[in-house]
Amino acid sequence: MSRLFRICVPATSANIGPGFDVVGLSLSLHLNLSVTVPAPSDAPYQPPTITYSGEGADEVPLDAYKNLTTRVALYVLRCNNIAHFPSHLILHASNEIPFGRGLGSSGAAVIAGVLLGNELGQLNLPTERLLDFALMVERHPDNVTAALAGGFVGSYLKELDDEASEAASVPLSEVLPEYPPNAGADWGLSPPVPPLGIGHYVRFGWAPSIKAVAIIPRFELSTARAREVLPTMYSRKDLVFNLQRLAVLTTALAQSPPDPELIYEAMKDRVHQPYRKALIPGLPEVTSRITPATHPGLLGICLSGAGPTILALATGGFDAIAEDARAIFREQGIEIDWKVLDVVGGSTVERDP
Repeated sequence: MSRLFRICVPATSANIGPGFDVVGLSLSLHLNLSVTVPAPSDAPYQPPTITYSGEGADEVPLDAYKNLTTRVALYVLRCNNIAHFPSHLILHASNEIPFGRGLGSSGAAVIAGVLLGNELGQLNLPTERLLDFALMVERHPDNVTAALAGGFVGSYLKELDDEASEAASVPLSEVLPEYPPNAGADWGLSPPVPPLGIGHYVRFGWAPSIKAVAIIPRFELSTARAREVLPTMYSRKDLVFNLQRLAVLTTALAQSPPDPELIYEAMKDRVHQPYRKALIPGLPEVTSRITPATHPGLLGICLSGAGPTILALATGGFDAIAEDARAIFREQGIEIDWKVLDVVGGSTVERDP
């Protein structure tokens, strides 16, 4: 008998101002996978068939040995002594998360792959172990943790012993090899197994009245490029500035009613946003001209992940916030889209009976 199941993974926003590489937030845009695993048969082996719709449909590889989600799934399977996908596997992805905009599209694809591998192999791995696999591929825990666990989360990478550190430091090319044009089902059969307990997380509270306005410029910005502009060293003054605000922010966003004066200041940053403004024309103007004083309902505003999306946390006045941001970006010759998003739970798997 065939097995059918569905995987749903939320978009995420990382950093939330001062929480660079530390905190993340799951948002109500989703990557959805519908999966059919046919009953075993004597028919010749056939690799997975992938179809894709929605955001990025014209960019995503449909070869299971080149697609990020299926490559991650195969990595999970092979680490658990299952060498190949089930024959005649059918997958359809429906994606709402824009690519290259700072809303966690790659993190969602990685988590979808980890969950896909877990389901295909019927491995029943706990959340903590699923996170280990995700962190072997996506080495920054903020996005993948928020996508997996949901809500407003803080995370860190554990200091590992020498043996575990050696495995965790394996180049990503060995975890997910860059497949040559003629690669097939027998490529990369013995990948490194993740150490136990690479990352750990905690879920913070979240005031239910707070929504997220995602202001999405119509251009992509790769995370790699956005990281290239960051310094390798920071002053003590700037680090203390961020630590003070992050300590306040993780509690302030759980309080009801939320305090705009407290949150707006607590969402300021000196670690990544000042260095990325040259890559995102309009960023300084939007984050300085849209304030709780000028826009009632606004709580705070920041870059979403590596950008270029700007995230405004608010309890109301969503249209005014977004449309005024649109006007500011137009001064720079940039058009935007915008969405009002809820903070949502983590990834889910639904199995048909």
